[in-house]
Amino acid sequence: MRERQEGSKCLLPFVFCATMRRMFIKIVTLTASLLAAGLTFTTPQGWQQTQPGSSMRVAEFTLPRAAGDGEDAQLVVYYFGGAGGSVNANIDRWVGQMQQPDGKPSSAVAKKQTRTVNGLAVSLVDVDGTYVAETAPGSTERHNKPNFRLRAGVVQTTNGPYFIKLTGPAKTVSSWDRAYDQFVSSLKFQ
Repeated sequence: MRERQEGSKCLLPFVFCATMRRMFIKIVTLTASLLAAGLTFTTPQGWQQTQPGSSMRVAEFTLPRAAGDGEDAQLVVYYFGGAGGSVNANIDRWVGQMQQPDGKPSSAVAKKQTRTVNGLAVSLVDVDGTYVAETAPGSTERHNKPNFRLRAGVVQTTNGPYFIKLTGPAKTVSSWDRAYDQFVSSLKFQ
């Protein structure tokens, strides 16, 4: 005997309607990818988690703007299935996404640091200037955002590297410095 569905409501207690099945599959898929990813962290208070824009993004956050800034900052945690290039190649690429107003190379002003966080090697970079990264991978269009700051890192795990990238107006990113440091300090791999 088949029960019928009315609108978007399921009338059968043990049979999912099409909408509920799709939602269940999405939840199982998302849960599996986060469990497979294995990197855990504590989300700082005030950060707003958003839906990741692609399957390579493990997590994505909006960091609300500081007074006077025109936009929020964005932090993304990436995982490319164990690939993604060397630590130095990524640090150099990120530094190359910033230009200095005086024409000096950003590598001359970037602050780099390597530390161990809960047994994980974490390589960090911090640089400000004009953000000129591609608007999308492979795009010929570039951002042109003066007075920006980029804080990024490579987290080395037994499943390969994870990549953290925070960009936004320098004042906004600076207002979240303590929270970012707490976020990095909370990284664990399970």
